[in-house]
Amino acid sequence: MIFAIMDVAAGDPVYSVAGPDATEEELDALREQMGLKGSLIERYLRYIWGLVRGDLGTSYVSKQDVMKIYLERLPNTLKLAFFTMIIAVGISVPLGIIAAVHQNSWRDTISMVLALLGLSMPNFWLGLLLIILFSLKLGWLPSGGYGSFSSILMPAFCIGAGLAAFMTRTTRSSMLDVIRQDYLRMARSKGVSERRVIRKHALKNALIPIITVFGVQFSNVLGGSVLAETVFAWPGVGRLVVDAIEQRDIPMVTGALVMTTLLVSVANLIIDIVYAYVDPRIKAQYTK
Repeated sequence: MIFAIMDVAAGDPVYSVAGPDATEEELDALREQMGLKGSLIERYLRYIWGLVRGDLGTSYVSKQDVMKIYLERLPNTLKLAFFTMIIAVGISVPLGIIAAVHQNSWRDTISMVLALLGLSMPNFWLGLLLIILFSLKLGWLPSGGYGSFSSILMPAFCIGAGLAAFMTRTTRSSMLDVIRQDYLRMARSKGVSERRVIRKHALKNALIPIITVFGVQFSNVLGGSVLAETVFAWPGVGRLVVDAIEQRDIPMVTGALVMTTLLVSVANLIIDIVYAYVDPRIKAQYTK
């Protein structure tokens, strides 16, 4: 689907590569050199044959191997995703627990209002506000780029704020399903402190929905940080795809999307494996 969409949307890329003064003979030679000869099916089969051998083609713009360029940018995206999830989990889990334990109180109301604001706020708009405040007004953080630890704080918070809002609501809902269970009443009747009941018993049994949302959101960060990476000039995969689209670099766009799709699939598989270690009931299904 990606290959077909890029073929239809981008048209014939030889015109952008060869320039306006190229003759028809030069265009035909360039099509042969770029592997654009043949029908869509023929070109697709050639692409798949290269893909299974680890060859994603050559960038039209940089003339470099697409796989090499992608692997150079991937660590930057993974680093951003890692810090984003730390911020999201660090905000959402405590807020969700507080909201559930103090249901219908002012703490619950404030937590849900913050979650609503986080869900409603576009991350590119939040990113611009952060740049205006912390870069232009206060001068505390760089407005973009890659380098020091401070350069990752704003883009990570920009993406993490929206994720934290969604995960806060999930944590609250999951905790509310657990904290009224009979085994927690039994633990309280035995004199176990409320903090220990919440931390050791309630949270542990409420983790499955939280891990599910964590996995989905982590996958979204890997594949959907395009706006934040563009706003903060972060040299990750999302920025790479945007630049390649603007330059009509079809092999770069196609290769980056295919690799990101595979990466997201692997991330989801890892999350499924983690379930077995968190919930003994799931693990028991595979050990019988």
